[in-house]
Amino acid sequence: MKNKFLINLTFTLFSTNLLVLSPTLDACTRVVYKGPDNNIITARSMDWKDEIDANIWVFPRGLDRSGNVGDNSFKWNSKYGSVITSAWDIATTDGINEKGLVANVLWLVESQYPKFDPKGSKPGVTIAAWAQYVLDNFSTVKEAVDELKKEKFAIVSDYVPGTKKFTTLHLSISDKTGDNAIFEYVNGKLVIHHDPSYTVMTNSPLFEEQLSINEYWKGIPGTIMLPGTNRAADRFVRASYYINAIPQTNDTRTAIASVFSVIRNSSVPLGISSETEPNISSTRWRSVSDQKNLVYYFETTKTPNTFWVDLKKLDFSNKASTKRLSVSKNETYSGDTSQLFTNTKPFTFLGI
Repeated sequence: MKNKFLINLTFTLFSTNLLVLSPTLDACTRVVYKGPDNNIITARSMDWKDEIDANIWVFPRGLDRSGNVGDNSFKWNSKYGSVITSAWDIATTDGINEKGLVANVLWLVESQYPKFDPKGSKPGVTIAAWAQYVLDNFSTVKEAVDELKKEKFAIVSDYVPGTKKFTTLHLSISDKTGDNAIFEYVNGKLVIHHDPSYTVMTNSPLFEEQLSINEYWKGIPGTIMLPGTNRAADRFVRASYYINAIPQTNDTRTAIASVFSVIRNSSVPLGISSETEPNISSTRWRSVSDQKNLVYYFETTKTPNTFWVDLKKLDFSNKASTKRLSVSKNETYSGDTSQLFTNTKPFTFLGI
């Protein structure tokens, strides 16, 4: 019996390592907690090899948006207000809207987007605005899935400014009912994974293969052994185990603390990177979205405090101002920062 266990374990370790050998660029983790009384909480870590300037924005309803890919850009007007975190003030990386819908984009090097014709019949949306489009327009995962599967526009990607990295992302969304969906472009085709059970996502490999990796580890009790490296597949397994192992409680303070502990456990220590395994990058910041109480929590690895934004205290009306809270200069905040935002002109999504 012991030998059989060791053989199975060896096969598992080999299989896991084999599936993550494909090179990726940067790493993140996303996890969804489901507690009693509709206590739904989504957390993510942002892992990046270099410093990534982030700021937190409040976007009201009624903003005119453009896909920003030239004359053939898809256009819309924001139906819902949102609180988001930007990267370099050129892209929305994640956020929560006033209806409790959360969107997170993570790196996926296997992504292959359809070819965009600037003069074709289908308009385009820059990948920098992909998550924002969802937050602007939908209140539930089902609404987003039903609309995005129509593919009324093409996602258009480009290189990260100042680098040779072509931007390749996949998108995860969750809502206050606990529903989840993952959107990936595989060989130029949109693939949608829609199921409430899809509570964890990391980077490579493709989401379907991530689920297969996790199946290997379900046969080994997490109290005995869990994969401990910084690789995406190992972080997926740890997050999957711990999000179900932490207390199932309707006490908000305990639930938020528990979810933060899971996303920290799945983070990569500051200063860690690998030239031979570029999918390993340091965690720069973490966010936790309380979808029941509409509170957005945030912490960076270079500041000592966790702070939060209470969406119920914000003005999302059509005539309200866009506001920004700077966190790109290692500013230190504590507690509720809802009233510390300053009026700021909306940033322009990086286009082509």
